[in-house]
Amino acid sequence: MSTGVETKEFQTEIRQLLDIVIHSLYTEREIFLRELISNAADAMEKLRYTQLTGPEVKDKDLTLEIHIDTDDTTHTLTITDTGIGMTKEELVENIGTIAHSGSKEFIKHLSAKGDQKDLNLIGQFGVGFYSAFMVADKVTLYTRSYQMESQSFVWESDGVGSYTITEGEDLSRGTKMVLHLKEDAYDFAKEETVQRVIKQYSSFVPYPIIVNGQKVNTVDALWIKNKNEITDEEYNEFYKFIANAHDEPLFRLHFSSDAPININTLLFVPKENLEQFGFGRTEPGVNLYCKKVLIQEKSPIVLPEWLRFLRGVMDSEELPLNISRETMQDSALITKLNKVVTSRFLKFLDGQATSEPEKYKEFWEKFNFFIKEGAANDFTHRKELVKLLQFESSNTLPGESVSLANYVGRMKEDQTAIYYVNGPTREGIESGPYLEVFRDKGYEVIYTYAAIDDYIFGAIGEYEGKKLISADQSDLDLGNEQKDRSELALPEEEIKDLTEWIKEVLGSKVTEVRESKRLVDSPAVVLSPYGTNSMQRMMQLMNKDSNDVGPSVLEINASHQMIKRLDKARKNEDTFAKIAAEQIFENAQIAAGLIIDPRGMVKRLNEILERALG
Repeated sequence: MSTGVETKEFQTEIRQLLDIVIHSLYTEREIFLRELISNAADAMEKLRYTQLTGPEVKDKDLTLEIHIDTDDTTHTLTITDTGIGMTKEELVENIGTIAHSGSKEFIKHLSAKGDQKDLNLIGQFGVGFYSAFMVADKVTLYTRSYQMESQSFVWESDGVGSYTITEGEDLSRGTKMVLHLKEDAYDFAKEETVQRVIKQYSSFVPYPIIVNGQKVNTVDALWIKNKNEITDEEYNEFYKFIANAHDEPLFRLHFSSDAPININTLLFVPKENLEQFGFGRTEPGVNLYCKKVLIQEKSPIVLPEWLRFLRGVMDSEELPLNISRETMQDSALITKLNKVVTSRFLKFLDGQATSEPEKYKEFWEKFNFFIKEGAANDFTHRKELVKLLQFESSNTLPGESVSLANYVGRMKEDQTAIYYVNGPTREGIESGPYLEVFRDKGYEVIYTYAAIDDYIFGAIGEYEGKKLISADQSDLDLGNEQKDRSELALPEEEIKDLTEWIKEVLGSKVTEVRESKRLVDSPAVVLSPYGTNSMQRMMQLMNKDSNDVGPSVLEINASHQMIKRLDKARKNEDTFAKIAAEQIFENAQIAAGLIIDPRGMVKRLNEILERALG
């Protein structure tokens, strides 16, 4: 090595930049390795481009590789690439000054803001080299340019105020960085630590990364390949790697898009929903990459929260990163990214529901809550989400389901609305009184078993121009679809007297008692003045310390023998009539799934049994 050592001072701005990078820029120190590997990969990409464009390059047959060597004895970490290398002038310009790096804009911003901690800046500033000083108290860099007549140089600095450049021995083309680690960073001289960081951040760098002679990045970045060139086995192995899974995925979606944003995406739906088994809330599982370098692991912002069950990768070269590449600043672009991928995934699911109904059924059984969560909360994608909803109905067998599109497609000609009813189980719904008029008319009714279903239906209001109406709605207007009044019914005057009497007997338990236009076989039905019984049940559960059911609307069937006999007992001023009226009301409450205090009922039932036994 030549003895001529040239010492140069860092520009004031570079000293300022170094202080920021070392002390306050990155939230995780291990990011430095990702940055240096990315720089090495960039240097080789530039060399490859130079070779393609014509100029002769030194060591043209040299393999494009990144070598990393750890030495736990000397506490050094060495990173070598066979890339484009640097001349002496480039060393000064790229590292010692702000002439050709993005540092200039960064420094300008800091000066204008007067706040060194304002780091959420647009653009990739290319200052990752300086991150080496987060872990090293001295960096020695050996480099030789690709140019045939260039010389080798050694650059060295402690990252404080100055650096030296020395003419070095003749080297192969490329750059070698030796990091003399700080005492509190000795861990980065251990092979297992370096391998872990590489696997986390740089697994898909497009050039081999060899640590102490062993290649580390062994999994290909499948998302940038043509899907026709990838086997199912390769997809499954990639899924296991990216999702830390042992089984195969249920679905996969692989697509690329140029507009409105350049993006490569590979998404997987797991076989199981661990959230369903009580393992706690699932963490987002899609990693965000820029040019195959990890930017954000398990990103919470690139997809809506209700898609947190997905696993996979999104990669875009257009991402505006802040200076440390750890977060993104352009929220409008992220919103666009989010919308493009979400819409594409929902379109994919819609296609699967038709092309692979059995597989979609398995998906729906395990992941329907996430789709419903989205339909309830995501206004942007609600229309697409509602198309995916599946329900049992009065026309399906247990375990089979129907979409809203299927329902509308087989509606009767004279039917003007989509009807649904909520209950805890199919058996509970079908044994209740709310389906009677619909059965009588031959209208299909959708069964909803979760409160969120009713919330979604209430929020969307209609589907394809057909109103969504709850079958147990208190103000249900069936128009010409309602049941005709039977010739066997009590006369209207008598019913008027009976309903007034029942209202007096039940007092504050009811807001109204009226003749029913929906009952066929049951004597009575209760309806909620809050809209639907499911809403009233929810209010009960929220106020579970109280036995108060709240007031109801009671409808009675004027054709039913029990109601006729009740009316006869009333006319005869039989004291038992009041007991019977109260029991009919509470029976209807039980049929509605409302929770009532059984103590008063037991006493009344004993009286009824005593009378029945004579």
